[in-house]
Amino acid sequence: MTTHTFTPTHYHNTMGSHEPVLRIASGDSVITTTVDAMGYDMHGQRVTRGPNPQTGPFYVEGAEPGDTLVMHLDRLTPNRPTGESGPLLAPNVVDPGWLGNIPWDTGTDDIRWNVDVQKGTASLVNPEGKLGHLTLPIAPMLGCFGVAPYDGQAISCMTSGQHGGNMDYMGFVEGVTAYFPVFVPGALVSVGDGHALQGDGEITGSGIEITFEVQFTVNLLKGKRSYWPRGENAEYIFTVGNARPLDQALQHATTEMLRWLQDGYGFTPREANVLLGYTAKYDMGNVFDPAYTMVCKMPKRYLP
Repeated sequence: MTTHTFTPTHYHNTMGSHEPVLRIASGDSVITTTVDAMGYDMHGQRVTRGPNPQTGPFYVEGAEPGDTLVMHLDRLTPNRPTGESGPLLAPNVVDPGWLGNIPWDTGTDDIRWNVDVQKGTASLVNPEGKLGHLTLPIAPMLGCFGVAPYDGQAISCMTSGQHGGNMDYMGFVEGVTAYFPVFVPGALVSVGDGHALQGDGEITGSGIEITFEVQFTVNLLKGKRSYWPRGENAEYIFTVGNARPLDQALQHATTEMLRWLQDGYGFTPREANVLLGYTAKYDMGNVFDPAYTMVCKMPKRYLP
């Protein structure tokens, strides 16, 4: 088990079978950095273009199609004192025409935030009327990460799918374990799009976009096939469906949870249906991008 420190020199705006930047083994950890969603680094210099530039990919030795990659998010730390976010809700999350009362010559400037990692806060740089210098607790998360998709595809980092991608789910925070289906040899893991804070749904089309120092550890579940991203924290296991319309994303997440309860925990189909029917909880990930994200959660206290 080795800890690798990797300094990126280039980035990708698609999740795909790009040439790996580093080969690592199951059990290894990686310490690296990400740029923000627009391609600016920790010094505020634009070093690449958006959307959501990815650091990587990292080739995991022994990973083969049909395996599941386990990715422990050991540390997600903003490494820049400022972040930016969008000021307006996306038109698709409000009634038609509702945003028309905002003057577009003054209402569309990005919002700037001071981010204090030591205090764990983000504060508005410029006061916003009754909000003043609104101060909120940060909850650093990865908005876009995952593995290479199947059949040699290169899928934009603006969207998501079975491989992960731009899910923008608030649950992918430090300490969480993510699981991804392996579609290509080496899995080809990429990370990016750090948010200091985000609301459910990423309904402005952004979080507080910022650069990160990231540490993650990989493992492999050999011969354990999964179909959609999964995750685990102290209280829940969860599954992630990415699609549009929103009900299709929910269907993918729910179906993947049924699979996990049966294949991973030994429940019969009837038992899994009953358990899920009366204990499931749902979270909303991204509802801004081409594919929406829904998350199905199962409390661990009901699992063997």
